[in-house]
Amino acid sequence: MVGRIKKEDIEKVRSSADLYDIVSDSVTLKASGSGTFMGLCPFHDEKTPSFSVRPALGAWHCFGCGLGGDVFGYVEQSESVGFAEAVEILADKYGIELHYENTPNSQQRTGSTRSRLLQANEEAQKFFVSQVMSKEALPARKLLGGRTFTKSQSARFGCGYAPRGWDNLVRYLAGKGFTQQEMIDAGLARQGQRGVYDYFRGRATWPIRDSTGRTIGFGARKLYDDDTIQAKYINTPDTTLYHKNQVLYGIDLAKKAIVAKRQVVIVEGYTDVMACHLAGIDTAVATCGTAFGIEHAKIVRRLISDDALGAVQLIGPVRGSRVIFTFDGDAAGQKAAIHAFGLDGTFLTQTFVAVAQDGLDPCDLRIKHGDVAVQKLIEGAKPLYDFVIDTAIAAFDTQYTTGQVGAMKAVAPVIAQIRDRSLVGMYAQKAARNIGVSLGQMNEEVQSARRRMNIRDEDAYAPRHSRQSFDAQLERNENMTPGAQSQHRLAVQRKGAVQAARQGYFHVDDSVFICEQQLMGAIIQIPQAVDRERFEELDELSFSVPLFKSLYQAIYVAGGLPPDDMPAGLWLHNLSKAGGPLLEPVINELAVLPLPLPGHENGGNANFGPDSSRGAGSAAAQGNAEGDGASGLRGTGLRHSSVAEPEAQEAAAQYVSELMAKLRDGSLMRRIAAIRRQMNAAADSSMKLRLLQTITNLEAERKQIRARIFEVSHRT
Repeated sequence: MVGRIKKEDIEKVRSSADLYDIVSDSVTLKASGSGTFMGLCPFHDEKTPSFSVRPALGAWHCFGCGLGGDVFGYVEQSESVGFAEAVEILADKYGIELHYENTPNSQQRTGSTRSRLLQANEEAQKFFVSQVMSKEALPARKLLGGRTFTKSQSARFGCGYAPRGWDNLVRYLAGKGFTQQEMIDAGLARQGQRGVYDYFRGRATWPIRDSTGRTIGFGARKLYDDDTIQAKYINTPDTTLYHKNQVLYGIDLAKKAIVAKRQVVIVEGYTDVMACHLAGIDTAVATCGTAFGIEHAKIVRRLISDDALGAVQLIGPVRGSRVIFTFDGDAAGQKAAIHAFGLDGTFLTQTFVAVAQDGLDPCDLRIKHGDVAVQKLIEGAKPLYDFVIDTAIAAFDTQYTTGQVGAMKAVAPVIAQIRDRSLVGMYAQKAARNIGVSLGQMNEEVQSARRRMNIRDEDAYAPRHSRQSFDAQLERNENMTPGAQSQHRLAVQRKGAVQAARQGYFHVDDSVFICEQQLMGAIIQIPQAVDRERFEELDELSFSVPLFKSLYQAIYVAGGLPPDDMPAGLWLHNLSKAGGPLLEPVINELAVLPLPLPGHENGGNANFGPDSSRGAGSAAAQGNAEGDGASGLRGTGLRHSSVAEPEAQEAAAQYVSELMAKLRDGSLMRRIAAIRRQMNAAADSSMKLRLLQTITNLEAERKQIRARIFEVSHRT
């Protein structure tokens, strides 16, 4: 049995971890005011950003799927690990030594399983690189040199060599303290009848890294004819770290450029990635032993901030997102293009395809024609729709009637699947012209294909305003046919289901609800702005919404308002623990709730506390995210600035005091109403006089509250 991680070490990791940097490893975040950043959720597929991150509090929440939590919760979800392992992963990242509370039968941890697998892969990479200059590795050097990669260029991409033999790597890793089971679990070794042996033998190797640069697997190319594995390329088998449908080779090198340019180039091999990067196409990545699929698309979409303005030049320097596939010109390449077309609906942006005229892949193109040819290949990419349609037409001899009919029937299903209905008519017209048939014939064939494939208008992509105008038109039409009415009801039900799914814990356009919601949001985000004396004047009767009444109770279960020197992340953790599973989602959502406080126009907020270095997301406080367009500090809340602005503090404290005064005033109003009902029902005149005096006292208290809070506010 292994001991627990000491609490003080957990808090050290929490205060050191920068949530912004951790999340932005896989999600492009954009400033959304009030120290909040938005992006596409990494835990469910969505087309409109609903994933909110508040670095200053170390809190995140998705308004789409409802997941949320602190920095540990994010690592748990993204890495599919438990809490202890999440702490250890972050401790490794920030160089924090962990200590454990040993029980009588416990032993000291030497690192989590995941950490050990990462370490094993890093050591394996060092070993492969160390072997590339050996005499035995001459075929690997000739392979790279034959593709015009110099020694320094090969080193840049970590190219190595796995020596022939039985257990060279196994013995090397054993000397570094790794067990045979760890080697097997990392995909570096296999169990055979004669013992454990190297998985990669006699092959040129490429390290496959995640977006943070950690080596999680390898790709290896065959060099010798007597290799027992016939496949030209092999990759690390699926492990805890490596899943082939969720990794992209070169993402560690291309990520920064992908985010900045909002463009990604998908190529087919390791040497193609190398050739593109060396030619200046620094957004190139490749899949590893599998076709580009849905999981790959999710990774790309989160990085390019996928939108519906693909390849459209907007006003100023901003460009829409752009996805470019490169394929060989042969039949396999055309088949891959058709597969990519099937994934087109995964992206909002329009996808493009680049195919060299002589059918060369980027690496061969660079060898034959140089870097400029590779650049022109990518610059000349054409929309994927055009490529697939033109390829389908080219398969028929359209100078004959039979060829025209065949081309029309081949193209119609392709046009029918185009998700943007505004493009269907244009592509039908273009195809009809190229084939040599009338537009009416082409449209009839497209409609027939749509019926066969069960493609309906309400399932297709359409701009939001188009859907709304369609609904409004149906609602205005009093003479709907039964079919139209049924279609309208279906559309309304679907729209309602979507809206319901996007609801958080509660949404009411009500002043009482909003007041209680804003106060709880302020208590969670900036508790130092709360006047403790006035907070004590509140009680459970001050809250009308049962949810916030329960949250008020949770604050006292957590020990009341936190001391001024408590880190924001610890306060959020304590409150979530006190609220339990029932209130934790509410707390997460309130932690990212925008508050109408000073600095919102600059993406910042009032800052409290003397020490930014110990607060959650401290590194985020040192400047803006690169290219996020935000000005001022990234976050808001506790311990996020070494120099708090007095005016901002005062304004925030005043606002919170006004919220508490409103709640207190509402509570007194309800008491007065109850007493008046009691007074009207009383038969004893002396009882009525006593109740009247109580009402007078309560009214005086309400007047004092208004004078104390709101008159001061009006004067300032």
